[in-house]
Amino acid sequence: MTSERARAQSYQIDCAILLCLSGGWPASVPCARARAEFIRRITPWPVEPPLQIWRCPMGAAYPVDPDALTSERIYEILLELDQTAPLQSFPVDDAGNLVTGLDGSLAGTPATTFPKPQPAVLQVADSDTTPLSERFSLQLAQDRADIDISGPEFNFVRSIRVFQTQARQWESGGEDGGECNRYASVRLGSYGTQGDYGWRRSSIGALPDAHIGVERYGDSCPGIWHRSVFVEWHDYEGDYGYEQVNY
Repeated sequence: MTSERARAQSYQIDCAILLCLSGGWPASVPCARARAEFIRRITPWPVEPPLQIWRCPMGAAYPVDPDALTSERIYEILLELDQTAPLQSFPVDDAGNLVTGLDGSLAGTPATTFPKPQPAVLQVADSDTTPLSERFSLQLAQDRADIDISGPEFNFVRSIRVFQTQARQWESGGEDGGECNRYASVRLGSYGTQGDYGWRRSSIGALPDAHIGVERYGDSCPGIWHRSVFVEWHDYEGDYGYEQVNY
């Protein structure tokens, strides 16, 4: 029961982060908690994806007007989520019964029973005809949104960028001057089309203008010792925001 409650809470906080971020972090207790968690995740160590959209079950099987705004959809998921609600959609026929489950055993089950969500896809090579063991079980390794978020209404998710920076600049060689030594390591965390998160190498020159601490890196040889994590984003309306954590 404890683990299920923890899972539900993690789902709720990521739905709250998604909703509050899109709205520009409006002043409210839920959004204050969501922003605190958003920033906590980039506070070393380790540096985590600040929004873990795969923990927000947007594919939950709630009745939805297809013309409804994205914000209304997210509000519905956030406010109605509880431990009896489905965490993933299942195929349902006109009578409201499940068409099939992971192994067919759920076929015909009334959808109102909300069976435990299961991984939906197993990819097997076309040439592989080896039968699976009866004890074989699928494990869900989800790393992206459970619905299509490729549209422009979710650009605010893809606008999130995380820069982890370490930079040092120092002079060596004695009183008469000497060699200027420089070291810099910058990596950039960003989101893909469907909210998948990944890291890649970056550079000092790619740091946003709002970043503070390495402005004189490369100039003559002032002493610099800098470590930080910087996150920036644009909300649904395109307004810019950022946070920097030095450590």
